[in-house]
Amino acid sequence: MTNETSSRLTSVQWLICIIAAIGFAFDTYELLMLPLIIRPAIEQLGPFQFGSPDFTRWRDLMFYVPAVCGGIFGLLGGYLTDRLGRRRILTWSILLYAFSALAAGFSTSLPMLLFFRTTTFIGVCVEFVAAVAWLAELFTEPKRRENVIGWTQAFSSLGGFMVSLMALLIAKIALSLPAIHGGHDNWRYLLISGIIPAIPLIVIRPFLPESPVWQERRAAGTLKRPSLAALFQPEYRKTTIITAIMFACSLGAAFGAIQQLPQIVPALVPPTPGMPPPQRAQLVQGTVAGVQTMQELGGLIGRMLLAFLAVRIASRRNLIRVFLLPGLVIVPLVFLFPAVSDLALLRWGIFFAGLFTVAQLSFWGNYLPRVYPVHLRGTGESFAANIGGRMIGTSAALLTTQFAAAMPGTTPATKLSYGAAAVALLVYAIAVVASFWLPEPPEKDSAE
Repeated sequence: MTNETSSRLTSVQWLICIIAAIGFAFDTYELLMLPLIIRPAIEQLGPFQFGSPDFTRWRDLMFYVPAVCGGIFGLLGGYLTDRLGRRRILTWSILLYAFSALAAGFSTSLPMLLFFRTTTFIGVCVEFVAAVAWLAELFTEPKRRENVIGWTQAFSSLGGFMVSLMALLIAKIALSLPAIHGGHDNWRYLLISGIIPAIPLIVIRPFLPESPVWQERRAAGTLKRPSLAALFQPEYRKTTIITAIMFACSLGAAFGAIQQLPQIVPALVPPTPGMPPPQRAQLVQGTVAGVQTMQELGGLIGRMLLAFLAVRIASRRNLIRVFLLPGLVIVPLVFLFPAVSDLALLRWGIFFAGLFTVAQLSFWGNYLPRVYPVHLRGTGESFAANIGGRMIGTSAALLTTQFAAAMPGTTPATKLSYGAAAVALLVYAIAVVASFWLPEPPEKDSAE
């Protein structure tokens, strides 16, 4: 990129930042639809009652099958990012998840919904890797790169904030929207709103440049072939293993604890005698969306704090511990106490749980491009994010279900909350221990 060291971004660089921010925002937007729509969708399409074995089975499938498939295809996407280019894979991945979300809104069965949630997840998994590699190579000056990646990733939490606000809006206007399959179900309209990122992408796509370093080396024939086996060579083995473990813990806290909250919150909504069922359902969904909004606001502040600290704390180990150590205490406590008894306190507790957990996801976007060379950048990032994070980390949702079955409590919501607390404590503890082995990036990025 030209003018790399100038104080102002060029118009092309602004376009790059805009499309990256849109991609990151709607990655989270698409993923965080699931906690908001999963309960009403299963109850309607099953129809299975919350707490029943059939409901639990489909809930687990909805959380884990898309994550496994996303991990597998995400790893392939990382390889293709290194082989075919960052821009091309970035574009097609965003289009895939946008149109998959649209189709999911018209689902007539749980298998159909599961299929389109899976293709949505695949697009999200590929997009993150392509976008981070693309930004790291377009902005090569270290401080500017840290700022660009950090602040564009902050839009990931804005995406979560946006989906919460969209859910609140839909809860108010759903009855006035066109009927889908004879009904006005909030969850369908929320899924359909996922088409939004495709619109600016189609307009901006012709103006986006490819990664200069990737393009130059491919044209010159000096770009090495990416290889999964290369990640386990002595110089990269420790980095590959530790980042996969810690990325798994980051998403483990998100999926195993925080994303379980929309299933827990309805039990905290006070009874409303005499209120018609449709209005009661709107009230519950509005309350869930309100709690989700506080969580995403915390996540947004956490990502902004990470972006601020990333250029001020030299040690990456110390930087990640700023969020790991408080989270180790706060996140389990949120699910042990306010999540089972105090809706008002829960709103503040989940704000801080979101802050300490979600900030870690921005950390990985800043860290991973610095520890792999150009020809392995997409593949290495993809292994940590998709094998470690998407496949292993998201399985924490299944672990929460298993823990919940053995927990004390008189309601399914209480048991689920205690299970989430146990999982949060476990994954945070593992991450803190693993951080002692996290390699510090080289002072100068590797060119090869």
